[in-house]
Amino acid sequence: MHLRPALLAAALLFTSVTAYAVEPVRSVPELDMGRYAGQWHEIAHLPVSFQKKCVGDITATYALRADGRISVHNACRTGDGGRIAAEGVARPVEGEAGQLQVRFVPDWLAWVPLVWADYWVIALDPDYQWAVVGDPDRKYLWVLSRSPQMDAALFASLKAKAEAMGYDLSPLKVMAPVD
Repeated sequence: MHLRPALLAAALLFTSVTAYAVEPVRSVPELDMGRYAGQWHEIAHLPVSFQKKCVGDITATYALRADGRISVHNACRTGDGGRIAAEGVARPVEGEAGQLQVRFVPDWLAWVPLVWADYWVIALDPDYQWAVVGDPDRKYLWVLSRSPQMDAALFASLKAKAEAMGYDLSPLKVMAPVD
């Protein structure tokens, strides 16, 4: 009869785990880098150390390169009114259209696997007017728009998509007007 409490505990544990099951993080099945290239405005992001000095006007600009990679230029306004920028490069993940890897270290360190970070487009407007970018570990998340502001209903729907994939958005930093 000692087995009965153990089975009950296991059943309760299984029920609680499955009640909170979330979708896996998935990248979009198609990504046309020619259409994705250009300037994006950051609407919101999960806090990351490399953006701690940014207080607004955050942009990411992507440009196709002849070698099949993508140039990345990130810039933002700092608290003192100045601007800072970072130059990087992204490379497509073979066989995964919506997945890239990005690095912001010099070319001579590109051979080190740890310098490349996952950059997955996990939601994308059919007209390439907004995008949500994350990673499979749910540490990074950015909501991007072609314009420097976003409609509140659209923003709420994109947050709901991210939450359905298991992202904790309680620390989300909104960096641009949402109205």
